[in-house]
Amino acid sequence: MVPLSFANTQLHLTPGRALYWPAQGALLVADLHLEKASFYAQHGQMLPPYDSRETLERIAAEVAATGARRVITLGDNFHDADGASRLDDHACTMLEDMTGSLDWIWITGNHDSRRDGSVAEAMCGGAMVKELELDGVVLRHQAKPGETRSEISGHFHPKLQLRVRGRRISRPCAVVAETGDGTHRMIAPAFGALTGGMPAGDPAIIGALQPACAIDAVVPAGGRLARFPLWRAGSGMVQAAA
Repeated sequence: MVPLSFANTQLHLTPGRALYWPAQGALLVADLHLEKASFYAQHGQMLPPYDSRETLERIAAEVAATGARRVITLGDNFHDADGASRLDDHACTMLEDMTGSLDWIWITGNHDSRRDGSVAEAMCGGAMVKELELDGVVLRHQAKPGETRSEISGHFHPKLQLRVRGRRISRPCAVVAETGDGTHRMIAPAFGALTGGMPAGDPAIIGALQPACAIDAVVPAGGRLARFPLWRAGSGMVQAAA
């Protein structure tokens, strides 16, 4: 884990793409997309059906490593609103054990609700909210353009794309915006096993974090936090790290 100063507190960004908030005893995970493989199978695209097990095992490992007492998801928890009904017995037991033993809060996202408003998470324990504010930081699924409070969200699955020694590499990352008045906003990396990604410097991500004076991609590297500038007020995109 590497420390990350954020909105007058300290977070830790883990190599496994989670955020740990020591002052809250909370592990934050975005975009689990549980049961994505079974959703694709229903539509004729066969993928190995173990994505939910892998994602839940990684959450359990992060809880053990950090000592977190609380897990807060940041939306798009299941890939669709019927996902919970497709969990196999092993994955279902894992999830029920965690929601029963931890203070588990589901923040819901755009993949989670049916038209009638019901959600898959209701079958699995834990509490459900659309957004949550803790110690002045708003936790929600999708960044709200124009938000003036500090904020942590998901939704965009940001990835850092770099060319290293002639090879192009892509890594999940967090994207952090500074406003200049002590407020910070972050889009967390997607945690789920089968989540793709959007370039961290994509205009949709930069626009979602406005107003800002600086926007960086951040990743843990060698026990330290590596920062890659994406955008600066008045100068636009930094293409090398986009």
